[in-house]
Amino acid sequence: MENNNQKQIAGAIVIAGIIIGGAILLKGTSAPSVIPSGSTENTFSGRAVSANDHILGSAAAKIIIVEYSDLECPYCKVFHNTMHQIVEGSGGKVAWVYRHYPIAELHPKAFHESEATECAYEQGGNDAFWKYTDRIFEVTESNNGLEASELPKIAEYVGLNVNAFNTCLASGKFKEKVQADVADGLKAGVNGTPSSFILVKGKLVDTVPGAQPYETLMQRLGKIK
Repeated sequence: MENNNQKQIAGAIVIAGIIIGGAILLKGTSAPSVIPSGSTENTFSGRAVSANDHILGSAAAKIIIVEYSDLECPYCKVFHNTMHQIVEGSGGKVAWVYRHYPIAELHPKAFHESEATECAYEQGGNDAFWKYTDRIFEVTESNNGLEASELPKIAEYVGLNVNAFNTCLASGKFKEKVQADVADGLKAGVNGTPSSFILVKGKLVDTVPGAQPYETLMQRLGKIK
């Protein structure tokens, strides 16, 4: 059996590996090539995109990017802004689907924050969900840096009924919904955040591991016919 010192050393090695791996992904050096049209590999193993998803942009867009994200992940914070640029600059050709993938081992607060975004959605629909999610990424320092006391303040900031929001969050009513997203991400092959899947007509044409820069992602999207 490992003693505490051995466990601490092993844990430090694991965390260092995760940080290094994330840094590599952030630079976009490990991106796979576009999956050829008609390939036997172009099946998306996650659930099909539906009206129940959190979609920014038109559901009828030619390209849909499904992202699995952790609200306390620093790379997700960077990529969140990138994805806004992508959707806004695509002329309606790209839509963005956000799915929860809080990694409890790294960011214990992220799961509760994911539930908070669903409480925002319950009150104000998709618009409130995106405003709340955007605000979390705007104010958190990442890496478990957001205090739980800030969640009602964000609710007030985006125009929600704070009492109703607090009741919702305390109830834990969206715990299973967040867990379902995590399970779906595992099924899709997610092994870190952010992990994104580019779909055309429901078919997987490319994957985006990590926080690819705007220019890199635009180049890759430009290859899709």
